[in-house]
Amino acid sequence: MQNLNKGNLYPLLFAPIYKEVMWGGNMMKSVLNRELPDSETPIGEAWEIVDREDAVSAVENGSMKGRTLKELIDTYGNDIVGKKCKSERFPLLIKIIDAGKRLSLQVHPGEEECKKITDAEPKTEMWYVISSKKDAKIIAGINHHCTKRMFMSSYSSSEIEKCLQLYKSNPGDAYFINAGTVHALGADNLILEIQQNSNTTYRISDWGRVDSNGKSRELHIDKAMRCIHFTGRTSPKIAGVISKTNHNRKYPIIKYCPYFQVNDLRLVESWNDETDGSSFHIITAVNNEIEITNNTYSTKVGRGRSCLIPSSFGNYRINLTSDTETTVIKTTL
Repeated sequence: MQNLNKGNLYPLLFAPIYKEVMWGGNMMKSVLNRELPDSETPIGEAWEIVDREDAVSAVENGSMKGRTLKELIDTYGNDIVGKKCKSERFPLLIKIIDAGKRLSLQVHPGEEECKKITDAEPKTEMWYVISSKKDAKIIAGINHHCTKRMFMSSYSSSEIEKCLQLYKSNPGDAYFINAGTVHALGADNLILEIQQNSNTTYRISDWGRVDSNGKSRELHIDKAMRCIHFTGRTSPKIAGVISKTNHNRKYPIIKYCPYFQVNDLRLVESWNDETDGSSFHIITAVNNEIEITNNTYSTKVGRGRSCLIPSSFGNYRINLTSDTETTVIKTTL
Protein backbone atom coordinates (compact mmCIF):
# COMPACT_ATOMS: atom_id res chain seq x y z
CA MET A 1 0.00 0.00 0.00
CA GLN A 2 1.41 3.33 -1.00
CA ASN A 3 2.13 5.63 1.93
CA LEU A 4 1.91 9.26 0.83
CA ASN A 5 2.69 12.36 2.85
CA LYS A 6 0.90 11.89 6.15
CA GLY A 7 1.35 15.62 6.79
CA ASN A 8 -1.64 16.14 4.51
CA LEU A 9 -3.93 14.56 7.09
CA TYR A 10 -6.04 16.53 9.55
CA PRO A 11 -9.10 16.02 11.81
CA LEU A 12 -11.81 14.76 9.45
CA LEU A 13 -15.54 15.41 9.48
CA PHE A 14 -17.82 13.28 7.31
CA ALA A 15 -21.23 14.00 5.81
CA PRO A 16 -23.83 11.97 7.74
CA ILE A 17 -25.70 9.28 5.80
CA TYR A 18 -29.33 9.42 6.92
CA LYS A 19 -31.58 6.35 7.09
CA GLU A 20 -35.37 6.39 6.80
CA VAL A 21 -37.08 3.91 9.13
CA MET A 22 -40.62 3.45 10.42
CA TRP A 23 -39.53 3.96 14.05
CA GLY A 24 -37.55 7.20 13.51
CA GLY A 25 -37.93 10.21 15.80
CA ASN A 26 -37.42 13.98 15.91
CA MET A 27 -34.63 14.42 18.48
CA MET A 28 -31.83 14.85 15.94
CA LYS A 29 -33.66 18.01 14.95
CA SER A 30 -34.98 19.16 18.34
CA VAL A 31 -31.91 18.27 20.44
CA LEU A 32 -28.99 18.42 17.99
CA ASN A 33 -30.54 21.13 15.77
CA ARG A 34 -29.79 19.20 12.59
CA GLU A 35 -31.23 20.00 9.21
CA LEU A 36 -32.57 16.66 8.02
CA PRO A 37 -33.56 15.58 4.51
CA ASP A 38 -37.21 16.04 3.59
CA SER A 39 -38.84 12.65 3.90
CA GLU A 40 -42.28 11.15 4.35
CA THR A 41 -40.70 8.37 6.41
CA PRO A 42 -39.02 9.45 9.67
CA ILE A 43 -35.22 9.63 9.88
CA GLY A 44 -34.05 7.17 12.52
CA GLU A 45 -30.30 6.87 11.97
CA ALA A 46 -27.37 9.03 10.95
CA TRP A 47 -24.36 6.97 9.94
CA GLU A 48 -21.60 9.34 11.00
CA ILE A 49 -18.51 7.31 10.09
CA VAL A 50 -18.90 4.22 7.91
CA ASP A 51 -16.88 2.26 5.36
CA ARG A 52 -19.01 -0.43 3.75
CA GLU A 53 -19.74 -1.59 0.21
CA ASP A 54 -23.25 -0.13 0.35
CA ALA A 55 -22.46 3.00 2.39
CA VAL A 56 -19.20 4.90 2.71
CA SER A 57 -18.56 8.25 4.38
CA ALA A 58 -17.32 11.23 2.37
CA VAL A 59 -15.17 13.99 3.88
CA GLU A 60 -17.01 17.30 4.25
CA ASN A 61 -14.21 19.58 5.52
CA GLY A 62 -10.80 20.74 4.38
CA SER A 63 -8.65 19.93 1.35
CA MET A 64 -9.86 16.33 1.11
CA LYS A 65 -13.54 17.27 0.89
CA GLY A 66 -15.43 14.74 -1.23
CA ARG A 67 -12.94 11.91 -0.82
CA THR A 68 -14.33 8.77 0.75
CA LEU A 69 -13.05 7.10 3.88
CA LYS A 70 -12.26 4.02 1.79
CA GLU A 71 -10.13 6.12 -0.59
CA LEU A 72 -8.23 7.64 2.33
CA ILE A 73 -7.50 4.24 3.86
CA ASP A 74 -6.39 2.84 0.48
CA THR A 75 -4.06 5.82 0.08
CA TYR A 76 -2.72 6.40 3.58
CA GLY A 77 -3.19 3.01 5.27
CA ASN A 78 -2.07 2.92 8.88
CA ASP A 79 -1.55 6.68 8.91
CA ILE A 80 -5.35 6.81 9.06
CA VAL A 81 -6.33 3.72 11.07
CA GLY A 82 -3.19 2.83 13.04
CA LYS A 83 -1.18 -0.34 13.57
CA LYS A 84 -3.83 -1.99 15.75
CA CYS A 85 -6.27 -2.16 12.86
CA LYS A 86 -6.19 -5.56 11.14
CA SER A 87 -9.07 -5.09 8.69
CA GLU A 88 -8.95 -3.67 5.16
CA ARG A 89 -11.95 -1.43 5.80
CA PHE A 90 -12.51 0.98 8.67
CA PRO A 91 -13.20 -1.34 11.64
CA LEU A 92 -16.01 0.62 13.33
CA LEU A 93 -19.38 2.10 12.42
CA ILE A 94 -20.45 5.22 14.32
CA LYS A 95 -24.17 6.11 14.38
CA ILE A 96 -26.64 8.47 15.94
CA ILE A 97 -29.91 6.63 16.58
CA ASP A 98 -33.11 8.66 16.98
CA ALA A 99 -35.86 6.37 18.24
CA GLY A 100 -39.35 7.84 18.03
CA LYS A 101 -40.79 4.37 18.56
CA ARG A 102 -39.43 1.21 20.11
CA LEU A 103 -37.00 -0.72 17.91
CA SER A 104 -37.38 -4.44 17.28
CA LEU A 105 -36.19 -7.03 19.79
CA GLN A 106 -33.00 -8.31 18.22
CA VAL A 107 -29.62 -9.97 18.61
CA HIS A 108 -26.32 -9.83 16.75
CA PRO A 109 -23.95 -12.75 16.05
CA GLY A 110 -20.47 -13.13 17.50
CA GLU A 111 -17.36 -14.41 15.73
CA GLU A 112 -18.07 -18.09 16.52
CA GLU A 113 -21.64 -17.90 15.20
CA CYS A 114 -20.45 -16.17 12.03
CA LYS A 115 -18.31 -19.20 11.22
CA LYS A 116 -21.51 -21.24 10.90
CA ILE A 117 -23.94 -18.71 9.39
CA THR A 118 -23.53 -17.65 5.76
CA ASP A 119 -22.90 -13.94 5.12
CA ALA A 120 -23.04 -13.02 8.82
CA GLU A 121 -20.71 -10.39 10.29
CA PRO A 122 -19.90 -10.24 14.02
CA LYS A 123 -21.36 -7.24 15.80
CA THR A 124 -20.62 -6.04 19.30
CA GLU A 125 -21.78 -2.51 20.07
CA MET A 126 -22.31 0.03 22.80
CA TRP A 127 -24.94 2.69 23.34
CA TYR A 128 -24.33 6.06 24.97
CA VAL A 129 -27.48 8.00 25.88
CA ILE A 130 -27.18 11.56 24.55
CA SER A 131 -30.73 12.53 25.45
CA SER A 132 -33.98 10.83 26.45
CA LYS A 133 -37.52 11.90 27.19
CA LYS A 134 -39.40 11.17 30.40
CA ASP A 135 -40.19 7.47 30.88
CA ALA A 136 -37.89 6.36 28.02
CA LYS A 137 -36.67 2.79 28.50
CA ILE A 138 -33.90 0.53 27.30
CA ILE A 139 -34.12 -3.26 27.00
CA ALA A 140 -30.79 -5.05 27.28
CA GLY A 141 -30.37 -8.69 28.25
CA ILE A 142 -32.50 -11.55 29.56
CA ASN A 143 -33.45 -11.34 33.21
CA HIS A 144 -32.42 -13.84 35.88
CA HIS A 145 -35.89 -15.39 36.21
CA CYS A 146 -36.27 -16.33 32.56
CA THR A 147 -35.22 -19.81 31.45
CA LYS A 148 -34.39 -20.69 27.86
CA ARG A 149 -37.63 -22.66 27.68
CA MET A 150 -39.64 -19.64 28.89
CA PHE A 151 -37.96 -17.42 26.31
CA MET A 152 -38.59 -19.87 23.48
CA SER A 153 -42.27 -20.22 24.36
CA SER A 154 -42.96 -16.48 24.70
CA TYR A 155 -40.85 -14.63 22.10
CA SER A 156 -43.80 -14.33 19.71
CA SER A 157 -46.18 -12.84 22.29
CA SER A 158 -46.30 -9.86 24.63
CA GLU A 159 -45.21 -12.22 27.41
CA ILE A 160 -41.63 -11.89 26.13
CA GLU A 161 -41.33 -8.57 27.95
CA LYS A 162 -41.39 -10.43 31.27
CA CYS A 163 -38.17 -12.19 30.24
CA LEU A 164 -36.14 -9.05 29.57
CA GLN A 165 -33.98 -6.65 31.57
CA LEU A 166 -35.62 -3.22 31.47
CA TYR A 167 -33.85 0.04 32.41
CA LYS A 168 -34.90 3.65 32.75
CA SER A 169 -32.97 5.64 30.18
CA ASN A 170 -30.80 8.44 31.60
CA PRO A 171 -28.47 10.72 29.61
CA GLY A 172 -24.85 9.80 30.28
CA ASP A 173 -25.55 6.12 30.89
CA ALA A 174 -24.01 3.57 28.54
CA TYR A 175 -24.85 -0.02 27.62
CA PHE A 176 -22.36 -2.61 26.40
CA ILE A 177 -24.28 -4.84 23.98
CA ASN A 178 -21.96 -7.78 23.48
CA ALA A 179 -22.75 -10.07 20.56
CA GLY A 180 -25.36 -12.57 21.68
CA THR A 181 -27.19 -10.09 23.95
CA VAL A 182 -30.92 -9.70 23.31
CA HIS A 183 -31.77 -5.99 23.19
CA ALA A 184 -34.19 -3.31 22.02
CA LEU A 185 -33.91 0.46 22.15
CA GLY A 186 -37.04 2.03 23.60
CA ALA A 187 -38.92 5.00 22.19
CA ASP A 188 -37.81 8.59 22.85
CA ASN A 189 -34.08 7.88 23.01
CA LEU A 190 -31.25 9.70 21.23
CA ILE A 191 -28.23 7.42 21.24
CA LEU A 192 -24.61 7.42 20.12
CA GLU A 193 -23.88 3.90 18.89
CA ILE A 194 -20.32 2.61 18.52
CA GLN A 195 -20.11 -0.81 16.90
CA GLN A 196 -18.05 -3.21 14.86
CA ASN A 197 -18.31 -2.57 11.14
CA SER A 198 -21.25 -4.90 10.61
CA ASN A 199 -24.86 -4.67 9.51
CA THR A 200 -26.02 -8.12 10.66
CA THR A 201 -29.13 -7.97 12.82
CA TYR A 202 -31.52 -10.81 13.59
CA ARG A 203 -35.03 -9.71 14.62
CA ILE A 204 -36.77 -11.81 17.25
CA SER A 205 -39.90 -9.68 17.57
CA ASP A 206 -41.18 -6.47 16.01
CA TRP A 207 -43.92 -6.13 18.61
CA GLY A 208 -46.66 -6.89 16.02
CA ARG A 209 -45.81 -3.78 14.02
CA VAL A 210 -46.72 -3.38 10.34
CA ASP A 211 -45.84 -0.74 7.75
CA SER A 212 -48.21 1.57 5.86
CA ASN A 213 -49.07 -1.31 3.53
CA GLY A 214 -49.97 -3.59 6.42
CA LYS A 215 -46.83 -5.66 5.94
CA SER A 216 -44.69 -6.80 8.86
CA ARG A 217 -40.89 -6.83 8.71
CA GLU A 218 -39.00 -10.09 8.35
CA LEU A 219 -38.05 -11.97 11.51
CA HIS A 220 -34.98 -14.20 11.76
CA ILE A 221 -35.91 -16.64 14.52
CA ASP A 222 -33.71 -19.60 13.57
CA LYS A 223 -30.55 -17.52 13.20
CA ALA A 224 -31.34 -15.45 16.29
CA MET A 225 -31.75 -18.52 18.47
CA ARG A 226 -28.36 -19.78 17.32
CA CYS A 227 -26.76 -16.50 18.46
CA ILE A 228 -28.40 -15.73 21.81
CA HIS A 229 -26.12 -16.28 24.82
CA PHE A 230 -28.74 -17.60 27.22
CA THR A 231 -26.23 -18.00 30.07
CA GLY A 232 -25.03 -14.37 29.96
CA ARG A 233 -27.18 -12.52 32.48
CA THR A 234 -24.79 -9.77 33.61
CA SER A 235 -26.20 -6.28 33.50
CA PRO A 236 -24.90 -4.42 30.42
CA LYS A 237 -25.57 -1.01 31.96
CA ILE A 238 -22.65 1.30 32.75
CA ALA A 239 -23.93 4.08 34.99
CA GLY A 240 -23.06 7.58 33.86
CA VAL A 241 -21.25 10.29 35.80
CA ILE A 242 -23.63 12.24 38.03
CA SER A 243 -21.23 14.51 39.92
CA LYS A 244 -19.98 17.85 38.55
CA THR A 245 -16.28 18.56 38.30
CA ASN A 246 -14.12 21.69 38.55
CA HIS A 247 -11.25 20.12 36.60
CA ASN A 248 -10.92 17.85 33.57
CA ARG A 249 -11.76 14.19 34.23
CA LYS A 250 -11.59 11.01 32.15
CA TYR A 251 -14.00 8.18 32.97
CA PRO A 252 -13.55 4.80 31.25
CA ILE A 253 -16.74 3.33 29.76
CA ILE A 254 -15.45 0.40 27.69
CA LYS A 255 -11.95 -0.66 28.70
CA TYR A 256 -11.47 -4.37 27.94
CA CYS A 257 -13.44 -4.92 24.73
CA PRO A 258 -11.19 -6.29 21.93
CA TYR A 259 -12.97 -4.19 19.28
CA PHE A 260 -13.00 -0.67 20.73
CA GLN A 261 -12.26 1.35 23.85
CA VAL A 262 -14.41 4.28 24.93
CA ASN A 263 -13.84 7.06 27.46
CA ASP A 264 -16.18 9.77 28.74
CA LEU A 265 -14.28 13.07 29.01
CA ARG A 266 -15.82 15.72 31.28
CA LEU A 267 -14.06 18.96 30.42
CA VAL A 268 -14.07 22.41 31.95
CA GLU A 269 -10.99 23.63 30.05
CA SER A 270 -8.86 22.64 27.06
CA TRP A 271 -7.82 18.99 26.86
CA ASN A 272 -4.46 17.93 25.36
CA ASP A 273 -4.15 14.55 23.69
CA GLU A 274 -2.12 12.67 21.08
CA THR A 275 -2.42 9.91 18.52
CA ASP A 276 0.75 7.80 18.58
CA GLY A 277 0.33 5.71 15.42
CA SER A 278 -1.34 2.76 17.12
CA SER A 279 -4.95 3.88 16.56
CA PHE A 280 -7.13 6.69 15.27
CA HIS A 281 -9.20 8.69 17.76
CA ILE A 282 -12.89 9.43 17.23
CA ILE A 283 -14.00 12.50 19.16
CA THR A 284 -17.76 12.98 19.60
CA ALA A 285 -19.15 16.23 21.00
CA VAL A 286 -22.12 15.34 23.21
CA ASN A 287 -23.60 18.48 24.74
CA ASN A 288 -21.62 21.43 23.32
CA GLU A 289 -19.68 22.35 20.20
CA ILE A 290 -15.91 21.85 20.51
CA GLU A 291 -12.85 22.77 18.45
CA ILE A 292 -9.96 20.40 17.67
CA THR A 293 -6.69 22.19 16.95
CA ASN A 294 -2.93 21.91 16.62
CA ASN A 295 -0.38 24.40 15.28
CA THR A 296 -1.68 23.98 11.72
CA TYR A 297 -5.30 22.86 11.69
CA SER A 298 -8.55 23.80 13.38
CA THR A 299 -11.79 21.81 13.07
CA LYS A 300 -15.07 22.71 14.74
CA VAL A 301 -17.19 19.75 15.82
CA GLY A 302 -20.86 20.49 16.40
CA ARG A 303 -23.02 18.88 19.06
CA GLY A 304 -23.66 15.24 18.19
CA ARG A 305 -20.96 15.18 15.48
CA SER A 306 -17.96 12.87 15.41
CA CYS A 307 -14.48 13.78 14.19
CA LEU A 308 -11.91 11.22 13.03
CA ILE A 309 -8.35 12.08 14.07
CA PRO A 310 -5.87 10.06 11.97
CA SER A 311 -3.48 7.83 13.88
CA SER A 312 -0.47 9.76 12.55
CA PHE A 313 -1.80 13.21 13.46
CA GLY A 314 0.10 13.47 16.74
CA ASN A 315 -0.53 16.18 19.33
CA TYR A 316 -3.88 17.94 19.35
CA ARG A 317 -6.04 19.98 21.69
CA ILE A 318 -9.77 20.02 22.35
CA ASN A 319 -10.89 23.60 22.98
CA LEU A 320 -14.26 24.38 24.52
CA THR A 321 -16.74 26.87 23.10
CA SER A 322 -18.93 27.02 26.22
CA ASP A 323 -18.41 27.97 29.84
CA THR A 324 -20.43 24.93 30.95
CA GLU A 325 -19.00 21.46 31.58
CA THR A 326 -18.57 19.78 28.21
CA THR A 327 -18.95 16.05 27.60
CA VAL A 328 -16.83 14.41 24.92
CA ILE A 329 -16.78 10.72 23.99
CA LYS A 330 -13.38 9.45 22.84
CA THR A 331 -13.23 6.15 20.95
CA THR A 332 -10.08 4.22 19.97
CA LEU A 333 -9.08 0.66 19.10
